[in-house]
Amino acid sequence: MKRISVQDLKASLSSVISEAESGKSIVITRHNHPVAQLIPAQSQHVHQGAKVGKESIKPALKRGSKGRYLSILLDDRNNR
Repeated sequence: MKRISVQDLKASLSSVISEAESGKSIVITRHNHPVAQLIPAQSQHVHQGAKVGKESIKPALKRGSKGRYLSILLDDRNNR
C-alpha cells in the first residue's frame, strides 16, 4: 500500500487519483501518521478489466482501412 503525505498529495493530486482509479489503495499521512485512506470507488454498473489503461491502441478492422487510421490516431495522441 502506498503512503503519501498531505503536502505531497496537494502537489500531485491528479496522479494520485489516477493511481487510486487504477485499483491502488493510498494511505495519506500527516507528520508520518496515517490520517486517511484513498481507495478506488466501486461502481456496480461499470466493469473495468485488469488491463484498463495499460494497453496500446490496436486496429479494430485491418482489412477495410489496412490500419492506416491507427498511425494518424497515434500521431494525434503523441502531439497532445
